[in-house]
Formats: sequence, C-alpha cells, structure tokens
Amino acid sequence: MTLRLGIPKGSLQDATVELFRRAGFKITISGRSYYPTIDDAGIECMLLRAQEMARYVEQGLLDAGLTGHDWVVEYEADVMEVANLVYSKTGSGKARWVLAVPRDSEINTVADLQGKRIATEAVGLTKRYLAQHGVTAKVEFSWGATEVKPPYLADAIVEITETGASLRANNMRIVDTVLETNTKLIANRDAWQDPEKRRKMEQIAMLLLGAIDAEGKVGLLMNVHRDSLDDILAVLPSMQKPTIAALTDESWVDLTVVMEEKLARELIPELKRMGAQGIVEFPLNKVIE
Repeated sequence: MTLRLGIPKGSLQDATVELFRRAGFKITISGRSYYPTIDDAGIECMLLRAQEMARYVEQGLLDAGLTGHDWVVEYEADVMEVANLVYSKTGSGKARWVLAVPRDSEINTVADLQGKRIATEAVGLTKRYLAQHGVTAKVEFSWGATEVKPPYLADAIVEITETGASLRANNMRIVDTVLETNTKLIANRDAWQDPEKRRKMEQIAMLLLGAIDAEGKVGLLMNVHRDSLDDILAVLPSMQKPTIAALTDESWVDLTVVMEEKLARELIPELKRMGAQGIVEFPLNKVIE
C-alpha cells in the first residue's frame, strides 16, 4: 500500500515540511523536483499548488492532500475533510476571504455591488456569495496583485488576508467577510474506504494535530519537597494535571507539567522561590490528547 499525498507548493510549503518534521516525518525537497522524498515507505509525496489540490484528490489522482478549506469550497470538491490543521507561514493559521474596496469608495455594503466589477482569484466562491445576497455583478479572475486593480480595473476585490496589512497598505478597506478558512487534510472518498489507506491517513492526522497542539507549549520537570507540594500545585495552571512521581528520598517528589511557554517564563522564578529544585524546561514536538 502506498498513499499518494499532496503537499502544498508555495507559501505553505516550508511551514508544511516543518510541521511534518515535528510530527515525526522527514520530507526532503530537491531542487525543482515536484516529487519530494519522505522517510515513510508507505507514503509517496507530490508538490502541488493548494488551489489545485482538492480537484486532484476528488478525482482520485491523489489519495489525500493538504489545502485550504477555501479551495474545497471554491471548486465544490466532493472530498473527506480528515483533519482541521490550523497553521500557516505566519500568524495564527486562520485567514479570511474579504470583500474590499478603495478607502474612498461609495460601496459600503454587498448590495452596493449591483452591476459593479469585482476582481478575485476565487471566482466561484465570489459568485455564490453574491447570489446569496441577491446581487448581480461581473466577477473576473485575477492572476495576482489583486489589491492594485481598483479603482481603474475593478470596483472591488475579494481577496484572502490574515491581518489586513496588505489591504491597508494599498489604501483598501474591508466591507465584509466572505469566508473564513484554514488548512485541511482532505481525502479521496474511495481511498478513505480502503482500510490500509484510511489507517495511514488517520495516523498522519493524529501526528500533525499533535504537533500543532504542542506549538507554543513546553514541559517543566522539577523536584519538589512534599511540604511545598500543595503550594506549588496551587500556582500551576488549573487546567493542567501534573505527573507526580516518588523519589528515592521519600520527602521529595518529581513533578512534571505541560504549559504555555509564555507562562513558564513567568512561573519558573516563582517556583524556584517556593522551593522547587532542579527545574528543567524542555521543548515538545507533539502533544497527543
């Protein structure tokens, strides 16, 4: 059994390779090759633009792939969404397709688009959005640099953004959110029914989600005197469940806890003041619930 897996080429490529590394898979991309190697004999990788991924997965040319929820919606692809993977090149990993216009435009609502011209890469998504609001407008495909099209080449745009910085830099303002999106692991429906392929996809999903959950978290290991144990447990995050193990010296215990890295930097001096000894902070690759 070989699982044919699509890896998104472009802005998400490096972040995806790094996510797989933290999940335990080593992907190597050589030069201009579109066929990366992976240290798992059961997986065969191919680099593809995220925009094309859902179509090829739906057709069965790929068993699974990573792409944005937006591109599944854009092409109305009939695929399985196996895992919700919130990560990106930068930022939180979530993005929005937004309706935007020049700052001094008279367009203030979607209704004001009636009869107007809109530039976007997500033509299908935009047409369905307009139809939902009963608006008829001309939607044109944009090959890139969509922010610069208004006001001469378009009245408005539908563009993807994480922070809105590029839109603001081009003197644009957001009128409405068309769709929120993030990366998904998707699967071909026939491949999902194959027990071996499904098992492999579920393994990949679990490990990728574990790597995402571990991001920004660290483990703390320390020795605590039993007399101080209750006080130290009281200052640890209430949602965490520390592991407590006895030491050869029965008056001391070994305490291990997972927490946000930013919280650890605040807590470590306090834990030391309260009598914790041998405090070790260690990074986490994966957290599997």
